[in-house]
Amino acid sequence: MKGSYILLIRVKNPVEIKVGKLGRIKFKAGYYAYVGSAMNSIEARVARHLRKNNKKLFWHIDYLLGNEYAEIVSVLIRESEQREECKIAQKLAEKFQAVPKFGCSDCKCRSHLFYLGASLPRNFQIS
Repeated sequence: MKGSYILLIRVKNPVEIKVGKLGRIKFKAGYYAYVGSAMNSIEARVARHLRKNNKKLFWHIDYLLGNEYAEIVSVLIRESEQREECKIAQKLAEKFQAVPKFGCSDCKCRSHLFYLGASLPRNFQIS
């Protein structure tokens, strides 16, 4: 299956994490949405994100998910033949606070990671 996905992530406690070349980033406790895509096997990509052990730190999201205070609480998948992650990220940027330059080193988006707040917004969805 091809398409885009959103990882809904809970950061249990405030934490500062070194994220590759981005340097140190302070994450508030609360919920985040990370937008990604997989144009080969979305199942394998999401499974990799869900794995905690034996994972090389390759993408920005790997650094966050590798931290003990971060956990994926839900995964939203949108099947598509086209890349839609930037369009989804732009929609999220209209409503939520972006973590600058996170997850978007191969595009012109401001970010692909967004802080949703201390609690998960009700009926969170992307149309």
